[in-house]
Amino acid sequence: MAITTFNYVRVYNNSYPMLKGENVMQGCPSGLLGNEIVELSEGLAQLKKEHPPLLALLSDLLTLCKEVEAQDDKEKLFLQLAEDVKSFSEKLEYHSTREEDYLFRKMEEYLGVGVGPIVVMEYEHEEAKRNINQFLDNAKEKEQLSADEIKENVSLIINANYTLVNHFAKEENVLYPMAEKMLSSEEKEELKQKLCNEK
Repeated sequence: MAITTFNYVRVYNNSYPMLKGENVMQGCPSGLLGNEIVELSEGLAQLKKEHPPLLALLSDLLTLCKEVEAQDDKEKLFLQLAEDVKSFSEKLEYHSTREEDYLFRKMEEYLGVGVGPIVVMEYEHEEAKRNINQFLDNAKEKEQLSADEIKENVSLIINANYTLVNHFAKEENVLYPMAEKMLSSEEKEELKQKLCNEK
């Protein structure tokens, strides 16, 4: 198996406050990807197809977050935000668990465990979920939250939003095409069976 190397950059982007200073994947294993458009096999295409609905929900959550921040009477909108975040969290968990259990584990057979882009991808999963779960835990004490504490909790969802938007883009532009080039036909068929046949 060929040894592959990865380039990483430090990101300092005011649009993504949670990404400041984090190691973020840039580039891909030498020889696996060029500039060509890569057509994804069915399993990988299924994962990519799950992104737009999640991104639409994230956009709705971000809009609601801004409304909560702008309102003097925040409690009612905060309750709505908590309900919407809980629903989104369940959908995100379904998507990310399948990525981690199937795609990431298969790619580690080529890339190694604890190194390379899979580490970055799983870190971002954990970072987003940590913010979401902290928000949901705090929201259980909603009657005891001050207006400032509500704003602090809203910022957790804003941070999760920025992390996930950036994360999905990296998966679509780097990770999925990398997997398409890397995996064998048999492995792609196995991925299809696991991802496309689940209900």
